[in-house]
Amino acid sequence: MEQARKQDLREVMVQALIRAVDEGKNLVVVVSDSASTSQIGPFQSRFPERLINVGIAEQNLMGIAAGLSLGGYTAVTANAAPFATSRANEQLKNDICYSRTNVKVMGLHAGVAYGPLASTHHAIDDISILRGLGNILIFAPSDPPEADGVFRYSFDYDGPVYVRMDNVAFPFLHEPGYHFQPGKVDILKEGEDLAIFSMGSVTWEAHSAGEALVRLGIHAEIINVPSIRPADPEGIYRSALKTGRVLTVEEHSVHGGLGSLVSEVLAERGAGVRVSRLGIPEGEFSKAGPRSAIRAYYGIDKDGILRKALEVLGRTA
Repeated sequence: MEQARKQDLREVMVQALIRAVDEGKNLVVVVSDSASTSQIGPFQSRFPERLINVGIAEQNLMGIAAGLSLGGYTAVTANAAPFATSRANEQLKNDICYSRTNVKVMGLHAGVAYGPLASTHHAIDDISILRGLGNILIFAPSDPPEADGVFRYSFDYDGPVYVRMDNVAFPFLHEPGYHFQPGKVDILKEGEDLAIFSMGSVTWEAHSAGEALVRLGIHAEIINVPSIRPADPEGIYRSALKTGRVLTVEEHSVHGGLGSLVSEVLAERGAGVRVSRLGIPEGEFSKAGPRSAIRAYYGIDKDGILRKALEVLGRTA
């Protein structure tokens, strides 16, 4: 497995945007004074006429993107997730989702990526917000190959898409040639003692915890969930039933995110499987500080996941 390599998902996004235009897609990118945040420079250099900067005006960004879509373009917005999903919520809801315009929303710096800037800049509710809206697909890639597959699919799909992004270089979890499948979970490691579900940027932490568990004689099934909508109820149910114990991990509130999705699937199917959730507690804002410290505080880093997995199993290290 190609774990040593790392790449920023924004770089993957920009490469995918350039490729899409080179292949003939009538695509335009809209930013809200977020050219630096999105690292869109290489795209802008190649196609300056295909980049629109609306300034710090996120509501206008969404409306303009929807209008461009109605004019025949594939519109891609690229700005920080908290402002895309909260500040511009009404325009996202009405102009993009309700109107089903062909807009791809890139939610950059999701989770607690902004660290010390605290809850005004943390996006721990973006998935729950988007799950409350209709017509929009929701993806959270876990590494560069998966992100590339998400972008390929999203740019070809005719309709709204939200992609949960980050601002760090992600380790490679997948082999070259990995094929992203919307509506499918991705089993990174098979096991029978415990099912650990994760999404996006904490999937590497869950994978690392799974390797540590093996050294303790525990074989956890590590399930990456890149496709939140469409989801994979059958895949979630199968892994939960196989192991009999479930732990979900997310850099998001436990309300409305991955933990809620997994719990809903299992409850509706009467699985009778206990679910433990790691994330930002329901009804709380996330702490401020260095990102690694925030993850450690909420137990969503490798060590925290390992501790919780052992607790679920009634084991000690």
